[in-house]
Amino acid sequence: MNYVENKTLVITGASRGIGAAIVRYSAAMGARVVLSARSEAAVTEIANEITAAGGQATALACDVSDYGEVSALMDHAMQVFGSIDVLVNNAGVIEPIARLIDSDPGAWGRIADVNYKGVYHGLRAAIPHMIGQGGGTIINISSGAATSALEGWSHYCSSKAAVFSLTRCADKEYRDQGLCVLGLSPGTVATDMQAAIKSSGLNPVSQLDPSAHIPPEWVAKTVHHLCGPAGMTFAGTDFSLKSRDAKVQVGLPVS
Repeated sequence: MNYVENKTLVITGASRGIGAAIVRYSAAMGARVVLSARSEAAVTEIANEITAAGGQATALACDVSDYGEVSALMDHAMQVFGSIDVLVNNAGVIEPIARLIDSDPGAWGRIADVNYKGVYHGLRAAIPHMIGQGGGTIINISSGAATSALEGWSHYCSSKAAVFSLTRCADKEYRDQGLCVLGLSPGTVATDMQAAIKSSGLNPVSQLDPSAHIPPEWVAKTVHHLCGPAGMTFAGTDFSLKSRDAKVQVGLPVS
């Protein structure tokens, strides 16, 4: 089944890694994609690549820590494509990794602004549009860190825990108005973030062999799967891609 054809997907953090993979996969499935990231040049390049191949895409620079920019992004999606059917709150950062007493308060707060407040801003800006059109799906990229304590990751673990709580609250408040809000916890993914984690040398995640990381395209396929009926099954919680059963459900390879 194709769950995104002729639907508008807004993806934050779309310039590389998981976000870029979601954009390219969704566009190939016939979705209208709205790309956003702090680097306008990077998302414009991907949007041009998609339109050159016959797809539908538009790009806009957006710092998710700024509510005004996120609101403008949603307005842009409505103006260009007329709907916001799916929002993927993907933008997130993990650097700098440091133990609590070694952390820089300003940098620690920046993580909260992007990873936590950025998701709130996406919810706040997109939900009114979705209610107005009768429904929509919001997928917050989550992490096993939401329920774990990892050395050097106080900023990341706590921000992902906050995102999980936002997912639960949004589901409770808006499920009855046609919204499906859920989290997607992909496990470790082969993106640039892994280089920062590896170089930190802190906690077991930094010691993982690169072969343990899944490709970002698997996450993109999972987003597509969750845009269908399966999404509502996990509304208000996280869909974890780490289990064999989850991979089978999505149609991904299993070892």
